[in-house]
Amino acid sequence: MRVRLPRWRRQALLPPPTPPPPRPFHSIPAAAFYSVADQGEPSPSCAYFSLLHNSPGLRHLRHLHARLLRTALYGDVVLSSKLVLAYSRHGGLFTSAYPVFLHMPRRNDYSWSIIIGEMSRSGFPERAIALFAEMRRLGVPVDAFTAPIVLRSCATARASAAGMAGHCLCVRLGLAGNPYVASALVFLYVALGRIPQARVLFDEMPRRDAVLWTTMLSGYAQRGEPEAALAVFNAMVCERVVLDGVVMVSLLLACSQLGSLRHGKSVHGFILRRCLGLGLSLRNALVDMYVKCGALLCAERVFSRMPRRDVISWSSLILGHGLNGHAHRALELFDKMSTDGVRPNSVTFLGVLSACTHAGMVDKAWAFWDMMEEHGVCPELKHYACMVDVLGRAGQLLRAERFVEEMPVEADEAVWGALLAACRIHGEVEVAERVAKRLLRLQPDKSGYYVLLANIYSDIGRYEDAERVRDLMRQMNVGKLPGHSSV
Repeated sequence: MRVRLPRWRRQALLPPPTPPPPRPFHSIPAAAFYSVADQGEPSPSCAYFSLLHNSPGLRHLRHLHARLLRTALYGDVVLSSKLVLAYSRHGGLFTSAYPVFLHMPRRNDYSWSIIIGEMSRSGFPERAIALFAEMRRLGVPVDAFTAPIVLRSCATARASAAGMAGHCLCVRLGLAGNPYVASALVFLYVALGRIPQARVLFDEMPRRDAVLWTTMLSGYAQRGEPEAALAVFNAMVCERVVLDGVVMVSLLLACSQLGSLRHGKSVHGFILRRCLGLGLSLRNALVDMYVKCGALLCAERVFSRMPRRDVISWSSLILGHGLNGHAHRALELFDKMSTDGVRPNSVTFLGVLSACTHAGMVDKAWAFWDMMEEHGVCPELKHYACMVDVLGRAGQLLRAERFVEEMPVEADEAVWGALLAACRIHGEVEVAERVAKRLLRLQPDKSGYYVLLANIYSDIGRYEDAERVRDLMRQMNVGKLPGHSSV
């Protein structure tokens, strides 16, 4: 007689069901892959390659990794390199990608290029350079795919020696003529500030794309050569290079450095005519250009039409009003910025401190100084110079001197120079003599401080001391710079 067990007893005697593997996504290739895998048949390498390329997360990557380890395909260099790339792109560079790379049975130039490129892309250019050195030590060949990655890593890390060595290696291997390598070399020399060398390489290139043109224009603008930047832009227009917002931002920076409102307005009109689109960074560059050219009404007009403003937008306008003596407008903008919930940065506080300097608002300046600590902004030497200027103009010279001596960092000539200038305003000789000694130790060949001290003596009738300072200038072979007028 057969005894039929209750249903719950029958289920208890059965083995637990095997949980299904996670499905990376619902697609035909994934369905075909798991269908083949569930039948116990080996999956082709192209199936793994496709799923690694399109995997949506670390959980599915680990599942595919486990399946690969159980097959002979794990020794495939291309698949293992693709696994390294997939792990890195999902945020597992050091936790998963790098260990996988270290435990690869075989590595070739492709796998080395992958890990070096991911180190550089993730913000670790020094590690990328170190890995490249290890790759060279092991005798792995360098190709036109690896060389640009390493050169750009040297540019990001500002590694001049490594960059020069990389250039020599490219020349020795015959890679310098490759357009991608040549473009990386131009980028390297621009980043290192060696614009003449970058221009030589740039001119030797038979074909130049928009990125390369933009690199040269940005390099000239950032290195303070606005005329050359404008010349590059004119050449870009003649060559019918596609222009975008990045080019316009660099061009507006060049106009700011020139202080040329005419050129700045021309660029603004060019942007509007070409319908390039006024993104946030481009609008910020326009505000900054108009501020530095002294056209605050134009800057206010651009600012008022911005659909969205960040801390750079507010800070540029506040600093412009502060430096031009519009204290009340600068402080009004600061209040509006706080109301909008935008957190101020060091440039913002430099603007309001400059405003307090011009308006003689000592108490307000101290309030902003305390506010910097509340917002986690570390004072820079420019901020210290502003505070010394505020105190000096208000006649609080001894307090200003004590403030400088209690600074946590060593004061530079701008800080001491502000105090010396205040001494002349108020005729304070004793403080001026102490400050001048410090300044002449910092800058013994700068004529302005000798002249300022001599003028302080002359203002109070101490002509012998003034002549003694001028004699010291002659002994030190310090010449007074001649003045000129462009009126």
